[in-house]
Amino acid sequence: MIQLQRFAGNPVLSPVQDSWWQSEVTANPGAWYDEATGTVTMLYRASAADVEHKVYLGLATSRDGFHFERLSIDQPAVAPSDGFDAGCVEDPRIVKFGDWYFIVYASRPYPAGRYWLKTPHEQWKPPYATADWPMSLRESLSSSGLLLTRDFKTFKRAGRITDPTIDDRDAILFPDKIGGKFVLLHRPMSWTGPQYGPSNPAMWLAYSDDAMKWTEVKHHLLAEARYDWERKVGGSTPPLRTPHGWLTIYHAVGPDLHYRLGAMLLDLERPHIVTHRLPYCLIQPEADYELNGYYQGCIFPCGNVVINGTLFVYYGAADKCVGVATCKLDELVDELQRHPDQG
Repeated sequence: MIQLQRFAGNPVLSPVQDSWWQSEVTANPGAWYDEATGTVTMLYRASAADVEHKVYLGLATSRDGFHFERLSIDQPAVAPSDGFDAGCVEDPRIVKFGDWYFIVYASRPYPAGRYWLKTPHEQWKPPYATADWPMSLRESLSSSGLLLTRDFKTFKRAGRITDPTIDDRDAILFPDKIGGKFVLLHRPMSWTGPQYGPSNPAMWLAYSDDAMKWTEVKHHLLAEARYDWERKVGGSTPPLRTPHGWLTIYHAVGPDLHYRLGAMLLDLERPHIVTHRLPYCLIQPEADYELNGYYQGCIFPCGNVVINGTLFVYYGAADKCVGVATCKLDELVDELQRHPDQG
């Protein structure tokens, strides 16, 4: 049995007092490791202590993977626009093609409000919307968007990549093309029941010749909840190529509503096929900063990197701060190979 080990110095990022944009939340980080410079670059979800609760992306870097310096202090690195992502930009997943970083992120057209209070007036939707409005605006549905950058200083907002009529997030691009095509993991909330197969929201995978075109391609059911600690599952971090398959870290929400992490290997040439899957979770909420926050009992990563053979998994803890947990990459892959998928 293998477990991710928490860094003793967690949390590595916490809210900044008196900041107009990151005083309440700094969580759910995406990450990229540049071997040439030895630098980890992190984009993290951030929001202020206000009723509206707009969500921004902040920027930080590290030379050792554990200790981070914020580069965005006075202003966020990325802010909501006046379009489909006017309410939030969050949960970034970072990959790179050539000189360009491709960042898939989750969004809403309106801010979520203080969702943890679970009061109707905090869950903002336009009270004047009519039945003729587009569903995405009428219901403030989640969508996944794409950002492009070469330097994490200026960003090209490419637009929405998921169907605007479906609540669809946890979208993640693979870091390499396969058979000349881009590959996308995602989790459409409504693809459940007899028409689709799974009883609860699950992980799906698609191939496309364009990183923006995902609504007219075939989608494969990749994985659904199977174990007693899983009810809803979704992708977490960009898959990592290993000699034995694509290492994929995913999150699972259990009957207790806690978020835990699992791991699987996908076939290198046909990643819509799961070859191995751990029957137990890699880590579950146990530390105080994971149990006490705005979502109590949540570990939610968006980024992983490998430094000198060690896998670093960066996660949001209780929707409030950022933690990191590690293990040896080869030990995790060896353990996965002991558990062929039974699906």
